[in-house]
Amino acid sequence: MKNSDYYVQRNNKNLEVIERLLNEELPAFCFDYFVAIENQTSTLTRLNYAHDIKIFFYYMQEKVFRGKKLIRDFTLDDLESITNTDIEYFLGFLSHYRYGGREHNCNERAKARKLSSVRAMFKHFFNRGLIAVDNSAKVATPKLHEKPIIRLEQSEVYSIISTAESGDGLSPHQRAYHEKNKVRDCAILMLFLGTGIRISELVGLNNTDINFENNSFIVTRKGGSRSILYFDGDVAAALLRYIEQKEEQQKVSREDADALFLSNKNRRITVRAVENLVQKYAKIVSPLKKISPHKLRSTYGTQLYRATGDIYIVADVLGHKDVNTTRKHYAAISDDTRRSVVGKVKLIKPED
Repeated sequence: MKNSDYYVQRNNKNLEVIERLLNEELPAFCFDYFVAIENQTSTLTRLNYAHDIKIFFYYMQEKVFRGKKLIRDFTLDDLESITNTDIEYFLGFLSHYRYGGREHNCNERAKARKLSSVRAMFKHFFNRGLIAVDNSAKVATPKLHEKPIIRLEQSEVYSIISTAESGDGLSPHQRAYHEKNKVRDCAILMLFLGTGIRISELVGLNNTDINFENNSFIVTRKGGSRSILYFDGDVAAALLRYIEQKEEQQKVSREDADALFLSNKNRRITVRAVENLVQKYAKIVSPLKKISPHKLRSTYGTQLYRATGDIYIVADVLGHKDVNTTRKHYAAISDDTRRSVVGKVKLIKPED
């Protein structure tokens, strides 16, 4: 199976959900909006928009229109009648609400994302002249507070790899699977910490993407572009150990025959499984930090910036399209830089 097939399958699944939402759950006029944005957005972006817009109309149906009509029956006249106050109350509703039989809580960033989804829809119909007023433009974006950047320190990097190898600190239940998975888990952790790839990029890797002649591999970035990245000898050794062990194990399904990382069921490993294994070892090494695969990516970016001092190299390796994204997260990473300039400016003339 070619690497692109994984991403094609993932996109097809997203498209199926979007189609179902448009055909069965969202107002009919939303179809035109999603057609209009198709060539400017990824399937994942459109899927997130669809879910956000569905929650928006759920609130409007329940609280503003008081259940007088089904979501599918909303019209553009109804959209035009929704006031900025209605939308502001919607943002308040998102703080704690029940939806789909479950309770949900949105923080400021989740609220801002949902507001952005709603605004984009209003703006589209306003620009097309299909509604006379865009009341969503009158709603202020929730104030976003800077989040502390969480990463592993160097000693913790050593510890998490050691923990994955030894299994020290795991529960009896976890240890039952550790012997089988430790080589794979070490390879995954070292690839994250040695290259800074995204979790979606790791899950999508195939055996044929790895080139041990020059220690390189191909990743599919956001938007579908392909990049070649490199890894050091330690990561290469971990990958080779895992591949050798994998070849000795039972057969893999034809569908996932080329997948690099496999689950216990010998299928391509899932995003959720990778998140769980990272958290399992991180809780032992650093219980006060909430470490995810993305935090391992931040750890690599931090170390790379400390080593090179070149924000453009970090941006390129991490696959950031905008270097300002990289600068925001890594250019002011710690006290290291501030400490390094102490004494550079002299106030008293040195004695002869």
